[in-house]
Amino acid sequence: MANLQSRMEKYKNKRYEKDGYLFIFPIVFMLATLIIYPMCYGVYLSLFNTNLVNKWKFVGFKYYIEAFTNPDFYSSVLLTFKFMILVVIGHFVVGFILATLLNREFKGRTIMRVIFMLPWFFPEVVVALLFTWIMNPMYGVLNDILINIGVISSNISWLGTKELAFPAIVFVCIWKGYPLVMTMILAGLQSISKDLYEAAEIDGAGRWKQFLYVTVPSLKPILTTVVILDSVWWFKQYTQVFTMTAGGPGKATTLISLGIYKTAFTDLRFGKGAAWGILVFFICYLISLVYKVVLKDE
Repeated sequence: MANLQSRMEKYKNKRYEKDGYLFIFPIVFMLATLIIYPMCYGVYLSLFNTNLVNKWKFVGFKYYIEAFTNPDFYSSVLLTFKFMILVVIGHFVVGFILATLLNREFKGRTIMRVIFMLPWFFPEVVVALLFTWIMNPMYGVLNDILINIGVISSNISWLGTKELAFPAIVFVCIWKGYPLVMTMILAGLQSISKDLYEAAEIDGAGRWKQFLYVTVPSLKPILTTVVILDSVWWFKQYTQVFTMTAGGPGKATTLISLGIYKTAFTDLRFGKGAAWGILVFFICYLISLVYKVVLKDE
């Protein structure tokens, strides 16, 4: 009898295991088709000097070695890091302030939450075209408003000058991306028990100490996840920058993603573009590792 029960349990376990594989097969297949295969093909392309049509010359790791000695690659990566750091900091500053305000009880809070989420709902191309029109030097509303209130005396080319194009792009990307950080922080704030704040208040902790010793530790897991996702997302940003400036003026906004696009689709050097793309993948992976080490729980 015991033997029979044991066999039945083994049969059930095998059946459950088989059902589990069947359930995960569709998503594994999609991941393999949409992510793993393109990545493997990208690694394969990076070993060739190719235009994908009639030119396939094997060059090995030549493009990887060239990248580490190419000043354009270094300058693009450094500019991208600068862009990423400024945008992520902006997201967290704006997101934290708004999440704290929206976490309070007041009339119309739900409507305000929806309004502050709107930038995230718009496609990146739409946001880029909208701000390109707003910042247009001839008929943009930004110049018109600033002239009317006396801040400037003549029209400014916000996206046409090296000094202003990069800050303008950073501002637009902060406006586009802060709702994600705001929403995640707001969800984390709502999950913190009020008992913790009451206990801290009884112990004599003011608002600043409550923030340091209750809010921040409670939000640490969420903040770690959000900062990794946000950093990787904006390090590989392409759409908004290309739509607004196409990397100009000069190379003032030429992020590494734009450099890869130009190399592959303008110069038709797909092997070199693929090699740079693989290097960007590893940079993004290293960013996530650094964050995990620095922000890990004790």
